[in-house]
This record gives sequence, structure tokens and C-alpha cells, in this order.
Amino acid sequence: MQTAIHAVRQQTKTQNNMYDLIVIGGGPAGYVGAIRAAQLGKKVACVEVERAGGTCLNWGCIPTKALLKNAELYQTLTKKAKEFGISFDNLQYDWTSIIGRSRKVSTRLAGGIEFLFKKNNVDYIKGFGHIVGPNKVEVTDAEGTSQLIEGKNILVTTGCKSRELPPLPFNGKSVISSKEAMILPEQPKEMVIIGAGAIGVEFAYIYNAFGTKVTIVEMMPNLLPVEDDEVGAELTKSFKRQGIKCLVDSKVVETQDHGDSVTLTVESARGTEEITADVCLVAIGVAPVLPGGMEPELDRGFIKVGDRYETSIPSVYACGDISGPPWLAHTASFEAMQCVEGMFVEGHTPRKVGNFPGCTYAHPQVASVGKTERALKEEGIDYKVGNFPYAAIGKAQASGDTEGFVKLLFGKKHGELLGAHIIGDNATELIAEMGLALEMECTTDEIHSTIHAHPTLAEAIHEATLDADGHAIHF
Repeated sequence: MQTAIHAVRQQTKTQNNMYDLIVIGGGPAGYVGAIRAAQLGKKVACVEVERAGGTCLNWGCIPTKALLKNAELYQTLTKKAKEFGISFDNLQYDWTSIIGRSRKVSTRLAGGIEFLFKKNNVDYIKGFGHIVGPNKVEVTDAEGTSQLIEGKNILVTTGCKSRELPPLPFNGKSVISSKEAMILPEQPKEMVIIGAGAIGVEFAYIYNAFGTKVTIVEMMPNLLPVEDDEVGAELTKSFKRQGIKCLVDSKVVETQDHGDSVTLTVESARGTEEITADVCLVAIGVAPVLPGGMEPELDRGFIKVGDRYETSIPSVYACGDISGPPWLAHTASFEAMQCVEGMFVEGHTPRKVGNFPGCTYAHPQVASVGKTERALKEEGIDYKVGNFPYAAIGKAQASGDTEGFVKLLFGKKHGELLGAHIIGDNATELIAEMGLALEMECTTDEIHSTIHAHPTLAEAIHEATLDADGHAIHF
């Protein structure tokens, strides 16, 4: 089979100079789609204006996790050292080195993607891609030099950028996006964050851990409003205990950018208050980044796609963040695989995103998959709940990290898993088991009969399942 694919690859590349696939955008959708097409024996080019890996690797998922690790380590040393029997004098940190480590991690991994392109014979072309005609892409590099390449198929994976708040445009200093928040040359004394989704919450944790006075403003009743209500409420309480001011059920009604600081007027049922901070991080969502040239049909600014990820332009496809929510790296990669195999694998019917995990990497971590309890109530679905606290788990006690719980939702009649919600240490790792259980339609009985190693945090999943049927052992 491998020999056959190799032969097809060589044949395709020598027949003509036209690519089988041109990918515009080198993020989690773009580079995965390009590599998968190359594995299928196709001649592929990937066009990227910045660096392989896209926003996720260079300015999103990866560098923030490096910063979060630094923040968690520092917070552990400052808040829990005595608990672990550790003492020291004159604990300090170097902000420049913290930012530098984050950038090094991203640079190393971006180089890894470029190596994968070479390994799989993907032509990596740096520049801005314009669809200038049927099967034609013009690439303009940083010096303004253009070249025209042709492809039988074009896949648009140009992703998104941070969305601005109209009365408070980004200036890179007092009003910033998540990109600037990763590389601020000086740590601000005070920061106000508008929006308590995953991005806002993660940066609130990072800066608070290092001593910045942080205020989050969120219109909904809890932080992470897309998560289960109990989880959002628990995180809100945790952040308040950590010293983060959480103005939930609040909205910004007036803004003033002073150039070196920002003042927000915030309104809630409690009244109106003014907040002034050195820096305002706007984390209210994302806006699409469209390629230049021919523009496909749009849906609320995002590229509209069909069942095979096709756009309104013949032979042009789109997937990942540019085609709308969910705006997650792992769903973008999934879509890219489905789209490319739909193009080149005979008989393959592409799948759209169904169940997918959502993860927030602050501390405590939050992870979920499937339905929330709120959604089940709205849909009139009969369900039962299993809930188990971290504090009752031996591994959590041994690790000194007992904050949080596992909450599982099962169908009342058949006992099938409907949703899983975890807040606590390593929640983002534990959720993988629940994703598989949801995909396989596992029931309470099947999870009951799966032995979970002791001592592990995963025991909370087993115990929460037992709790759904009223017989948790350790609580």
C-alpha cells in the first residue's frame, strides 16, 4: 500500500506543474490539511503569511500554555510552599525571561511544522494568498514580490483574529488583544479584561498570579458562560478567592482611552462604577481573516460551506475558524482531515464536527464535552446527574490540589452519557476519556465496569458515574 501511494505521489508531481491542492493558511487546519493531502500522494503547496502553525502555535494555544505553566509554578511557590515543607528567601521572577521562554517554545514548534512540510514534500510558500481567478492563487511576499501558482483545488484556512470593541480600538499599549498580552515588555500594575471566555480567563489567571491587580468584566452571570452553570459558578468563586475582581452580570457602558491607561464605566444591578487600569485586554471573541481576491459567499462574515466544506466558488473549500464556530484548534484539524479526505479519497463522506472537548487552562482547569445541564433542561431531555468532588480523591489530597469536581450527565432511561464537565487539576487531560465515552455512547454500566487506577484523579470519573446511580463509595 505504501509503495502504491509513493508511486501515485511521484506520478502526480511529474505530470504537470499544477498543484492538486493549494492551502491558504498554515494553522491547525491548514498545515494538517496540507500534510494529509501529501500523504495521499498529492502535490501540495501551503501559503502562510507569517509562520507555520498559525495563530494557535505562534500567538495562541501554545505560548499561553507556557505562560500558564510559569504562573502556576510561581503561584504554587508563593501560596503553597509551606504546605509542602519548602521555605526560601527572596523569591523573584524575571518578566523578560518568562515571556522569552514562551516565545522559544512557539519558535521550536513552528520549526517542527516546517520540518514536517519538508518530510512530506509540501511546498511551503511564505506570503499573503489572493484567489485571483479559477484555480489561481497569487502570493505576495513581505518585499511585495508576487508569484502566481495554480491548483486543481484550493483550501482556505486563514483563521481569525481578535475582535475589536468598536469604541475602544486596539493600540498595542493601553488597549490590547491576546497577541500583545503574550509579549508585554513590562508587567502592568493593573489590568482590566473585557470578556470572560477562555482567553480572558486564562490571561486573568496569568497576570494575577504574578501580582497584577486584575478585574474581569463579563455580561453573563458567571465566568466561562458557555460552560455548565455549576462549573462557571465554581470558577468565579475560585478566582475571587485568588484575588481577581470578577464583575459578572455587568456591562461596559462607557470607555476612555488615555493613551497610557484606560477607564471603563461598568453598569450592573449593583450600580455603576469606574475602573481605571494601565492596560485593557479586550477578549470579546474573534473576527474572520479572509484571503484577498475572489470572495466566496459569507455567513455573518465567515465563509459559508456545504456538507463537503465546499464554498460558493468552484473547487474552493474552507474549514477551521474561517468557516465559523467552534473556534478551536482541534476542531479545525478535524475539519481539515475530513475536507481533504473528501476531496481525494474515493467514497469518503466528510463528517462535520459533532462532539468536541472545550478546555480552559487556568487554574483550576476547566474541560467539558457534550451537553450542559442547562441545554438538557431547555431541550426537555430526562437526565440524571453524577457529581464527585476532588477533595474526596486520594491523589488530589496527596497533590495538595483539592479544588473542583467532576459532573457527569446521563440519560435517565438508558443511562447513556450526555455530557461531562470537569473543573480541577488536569481537567483538560481527563476530558479525553469522556470524549471517547460520548462518541461510543457509553452507559453508566460500562463506565462502572471500567477499572480506574488508584490513586488517580480519573477515579473521580468512576465515582461520579456511581453517584449518578446513587452509590458513590468514597463520598
